[in-house]
Amino acid sequence: MTKFNFSKRVPADGTDAVGVILKAAADPKIISFAGGLPAPELFPVKAMKEAVDQVFAERGQEVMQYGAAKGVTALRELVLQRVKEKENVTGQLDNVLMTTGSEQALDLVGKAFVNPGDTVLVEQPTYLCALDVFKSYGANFVGVEMDEAGMKMDALEEALKAHPEAKLVYTVPNFQNPTGRTMALKRREKLAELAAKYDVYVLEDNPYGEIRFKGQHVPAVKSFDKTGHVFYMGTFSKTLAPGFRLGWVVADEAVVNKLTVLKQSADLHTDNLAQYAVVEFLKHNDLDAHVKQISDLYGQRKALMTEGLEKYFPQGVKYTDPEGGMFLWVEVPGVEDTVELFKQCLEHNVAFVPGDPFYAGEPQPGAFRLNYSNAQEDQIKAGMKQLGEALQDEGEN
Repeated sequence: MTKFNFSKRVPADGTDAVGVILKAAADPKIISFAGGLPAPELFPVKAMKEAVDQVFAERGQEVMQYGAAKGVTALRELVLQRVKEKENVTGQLDNVLMTTGSEQALDLVGKAFVNPGDTVLVEQPTYLCALDVFKSYGANFVGVEMDEAGMKMDALEEALKAHPEAKLVYTVPNFQNPTGRTMALKRREKLAELAAKYDVYVLEDNPYGEIRFKGQHVPAVKSFDKTGHVFYMGTFSKTLAPGFRLGWVVADEAVVNKLTVLKQSADLHTDNLAQYAVVEFLKHNDLDAHVKQISDLYGQRKALMTEGLEKYFPQGVKYTDPEGGMFLWVEVPGVEDTVELFKQCLEHNVAFVPGDPFYAGEPQPGAFRLNYSNAQEDQIKAGMKQLGEALQDEGEN
């Protein structure tokens, strides 16, 4: 059998721990709170089909041809308009790059800024795919402590002092994946200030920010950026359709130009049809009204999940109380092996994502992520009961 000489970017053991978990959770008899999928019943299929038909009728040859690497101008203009309206992030057209999902934005920033051995500061815990991306470019990670108001700025400044070589700070400030926490306003201001003071870049990842079902909106970190140190990422994956793979970066023009060159060598440009379809959709449909539908449904599902936590989980279990997004975070005291706990919960036909892959450093035992956006109400009720029973059984062992 041939032994292939893979690059150092490929995990040495060849395993995909999260993939194994999600595959197990996909069993039809399992109630899964493991994935991070939007509710498909809210996808605007009919309206989007009409938009696609109109695009083909008006621009058929154009959308089937190669396009500009930075993206369709009309969509970039709409993104610029929307981030100004929603996040108080201002800029010009040359500050916007469309990407093939926000995952590509992560990859391009990693490729552009992270050399082997560079230090990347991340929330502890943080989005596991970001860890995978930066790790593939040879990053060394330093985890920064969080509380219910997000990344702690005193802890971040201490980390910046201890690691003056740090290249990048990665944050998900709104309804963070995996914890559901939101960074407080003053901390956002401070983060932009620290970025300038220590000459470190901040990658602000905001896939969930519009999905708010209670509380007050908080402006983006980028809105406080006066020096160009903050790069802002967004996506249509949670508000329209993840399958379209439409994301964007808003950053200094020099940064966007470099990312564009790297994008050209990766995929030339983002899908033309998807971009023009969204432009056409937005001409005739109220995206805010659609997002409100999503937010209302997720709020109801999150409330059901927390009711189940209170009703069925053992005493002493802690959990976050997100004001939006798709996830909440659970901490079960006394559990030493969360992956083993996952296996035991599978025997009760319910699944979650263990917390271990979300940590850059030593994971917290007994922590795991629950997703409420992609489960029907009856599944949430039954699944939380089954999960509570599994945790009760674990506590008795």
